[in-house]
Amino acid sequence: MAPSKVLSTQTKATTSGVVTRRGSAIRQQNTIIPNTHTEKQQPILFKDTRIKRKAEASPMKDKMTKRSALGNITNAIGKTIGVQLHETKKITKKISISQSVKTSSTQTASTLRPLDKILGKHDNAHVKSKQVARVKPPVKKGDDKTETSAKVINTRRSVDLEKSDESSLYVSALETLPEENVKRLSRTQKDTDKKTLTLESKAPSTALVEKSEVIPVRRNVAPKAVLPDGVQWDFDAENWQDPYQVPQYAMDIFEYLKGREHLFPIGDYMERQVCLSRWMRSLLVDWMVAVQESFELNHETLYLAVKLVDLYLTKVTVGKETLQLLGAASLYIASKFDERIPPMIEDFLYICDGAYSHRELTRMEMNVLKIMDFNLGIPLSYRFLRRYARCAKVSMPTLTLARYILEFSLTDYATISYSDSKMAAAALFLALQMKDLGSWTTTLEYYTGYKLSHFSDIVLVLNEGLHKKHKEAISTVRNKYSHKIFFEVAKVPLKDVLDL
Repeated sequence: MAPSKVLSTQTKATTSGVVTRRGSAIRQQNTIIPNTHTEKQQPILFKDTRIKRKAEASPMKDKMTKRSALGNITNAIGKTIGVQLHETKKITKKISISQSVKTSSTQTASTLRPLDKILGKHDNAHVKSKQVARVKPPVKKGDDKTETSAKVINTRRSVDLEKSDESSLYVSALETLPEENVKRLSRTQKDTDKKTLTLESKAPSTALVEKSEVIPVRRNVAPKAVLPDGVQWDFDAENWQDPYQVPQYAMDIFEYLKGREHLFPIGDYMERQVCLSRWMRSLLVDWMVAVQESFELNHETLYLAVKLVDLYLTKVTVGKETLQLLGAASLYIASKFDERIPPMIEDFLYICDGAYSHRELTRMEMNVLKIMDFNLGIPLSYRFLRRYARCAKVSMPTLTLARYILEFSLTDYATISYSDSKMAAAALFLALQMKDLGSWTTTLEYYTGYKLSHFSDIVLVLNEGLHKKHKEAISTVRNKYSHKIFFEVAKVPLKDVLDL
């Protein structure tokens, strides 16, 4: 009986697949057990209990690179995504090749299902009868033709599916047509010049070839709008074919944005902020401009973040130590709203030099969203400026100068209570004055909806802010627009007297 006990203990060890030796677990791949009847040793096969291997498309940990705050964030993300897409494409290519081989050899039930939808009711009845009945019934002459034609179409479509690329998601045009129209469609060498299709319709006695009627294409013609006297051009009608301009709704969109400006009022909140001052707010906005330039964020993100800061300070009293936390949380929210690939929360924690924790930044983000009632569709002066400059057809250096004036006004506390649409109009007018390009025209009055008298006081405030003595602590905007990329518009001489 002793050998049987040894055998039982060995079989238990081999079925588990793990043998403990000196405190370490060792997997036994091929365990050999002696047989009691015969002296030969036979390997016993058992199921591998290893953990399931990850998919080949998942990125390796060694290849992942940690994103830094001041680095090129877009390229870092693009590399990790590119590797994953490249590997998944290889896997889908192998699967498509194996499936095409199976469909070419035998037609299974899974390959017949999508073809049933393409062919129609007649082919569905034919396929069902073919699957159920084992003995073929007597076929008439007319049914024989339809059966052979269906086989030809099925084989041709299967070949087309094999030839199609694995990245293509759509079937060819011939596969979506019914069975009878596929045979009739043909194109001759002469008809290609005229771009007409010939339709072969078979009559019961004779086959006639008829030309299909050419339907004239309706062009999207802009409606003739009645413009006021003095307006030089209809900008929306000129760009009627450009879908990015949205010329059909552009005027209505910006009128709607003007109507929403009263929903986000910003008052003089420095009297209630005991621990803050105007100088501290200017330092915060200057730091936010530096973050926008470092992360290469959109300008809309910067303008929305500054708006969130002012709206939050209007309703909540903030201490000096949490002011930068408010700016970072506002930038984080605006990045999620406007950016295609927003930075990670670790990037904002790094840019704050580790002054705040992950929990503190998340708490501040939640507080800002609650105060804003999750309403982030705030009209921004930067959007109005782009619309006004396009309608006036100003040059890029002039538009960049207006952008510099508008972005520099973000650091000025005296401009927080003005309307965003009027701020954009005032910045564009001041840029035209500094470039000696004339005054406010009738065309600008029509597209902006403002006359010069509506924003003349804002122009004076903007011009006065440019004439102030610049301090080194607040110099990010000036250094940014002193670069050649921005046409060095910060070096344009200022105007002492304006034509108002």
